[in-house]
Amino acid sequence: MTPVGPPRRRARALGLRIGRYAPGPLNAITDVAGVRVGQSTLMQGKGAGRKGGPVRTGVTAILPGEGDVFHNRVLGGHFVLNGAGEVSGLTQVAEWGLIETPILLTNTLSVGAVSQACVRWMVARYPGLGKEHDVVIPLVGECDDSWLNDIRGGHVQDEHVFAAIESAAGGPVAEGNVGGGTGMTTCDLSGGIGTSSRRLHKTDGGYTLGVLVMSNFGHLPDLRVDGIPMGVMLEPDLHAYKKRRRTYGSIIAVAATDAPLSAGQLNRLAKRVALGIGRAGSFAAHGSGEIVLTFSTANRVTRAPRRAKPFALELLRDPQVDPLYRAAVEATEEAIVNAICMAETLDGVSGRVAPGLPLDRAEAIIRRHHALRTELMVPPSYHA
Repeated sequence: MTPVGPPRRRARALGLRIGRYAPGPLNAITDVAGVRVGQSTLMQGKGAGRKGGPVRTGVTAILPGEGDVFHNRVLGGHFVLNGAGEVSGLTQVAEWGLIETPILLTNTLSVGAVSQACVRWMVARYPGLGKEHDVVIPLVGECDDSWLNDIRGGHVQDEHVFAAIESAAGGPVAEGNVGGGTGMTTCDLSGGIGTSSRRLHKTDGGYTLGVLVMSNFGHLPDLRVDGIPMGVMLEPDLHAYKKRRRTYGSIIAVAATDAPLSAGQLNRLAKRVALGIGRAGSFAAHGSGEIVLTFSTANRVTRAPRRAKPFALELLRDPQVDPLYRAAVEATEEAIVNAICMAETLDGVSGRVAPGLPLDRAEAIIRRHHALRTELMVPPSYHA
């Protein structure tokens, strides 16, 4: 589909300044040095789900750090707020505290295909896999995009996974209806991929934390943006659109940092990402999946001979992690808002339409609330 209307704008272009810490230069997960993101977007056809369309899906790949993550693994953590969803390979992360494959995001019924494609990609790249080295279990997260996408069609193929992994790069990250988030909705609005970052003050270590979400949860009245009840205020503007009622949806979040954290600390960090999801309006409904992956690029755990000597890790003390907890909440909330801001109005199966956030209206609401805060002499929650 060709976007119609004025260009989309991220949250900060609407005047939002969520939280206390400033973002990194890109305000993206790729502000964490070495983290790379690649995406394959499948958007074809119209109609009611006949063979060949409509297709509104794809793959997003996150490569956790510079170089070769198979031979030089990173420490990882996780948290499951509600488990009506899936990240394949998560059990091994929970057990070992290590990540050794790309992290891939797609639709629910493509998890197996994406996992198998990742295995093929890794077997071709690493001849020792499954011989002198252990096998791998790729990390593949999913959300259900069947509200807009012909999810039963099996449209995600090996070449889409290969393209997402091989195109992964630093720099700006495309958001909204792209990659695994192409056909996703958030609080009855078009949603998908969003990202944000925070850079700590030098007194807090100067570390960077970035979050990328594949956002597909919630109902419009629950949407909050920097504390503003945005969804309630937008309901009159969007009452004509049919809304998803059978399912609540899900969200997968991935947080990266260059701070030296242990697997246990990364598990705790993942819980704070869940707080950011809640700030945006999720109550983690019975049928939803809110699953978080975290990793640190500061320490690399190499594949070593069986008789390798012990090695040392550099780690923060637990009280020093507090600023990262705050940064995780802030960046997660902003990543979700960015996904909504950047997503276009999108049609899908059965004539359904997910409306894009009406940016001018949202900007007016934000300005009104900021003016009210100033009038009431309530200081903002962030530093200029």
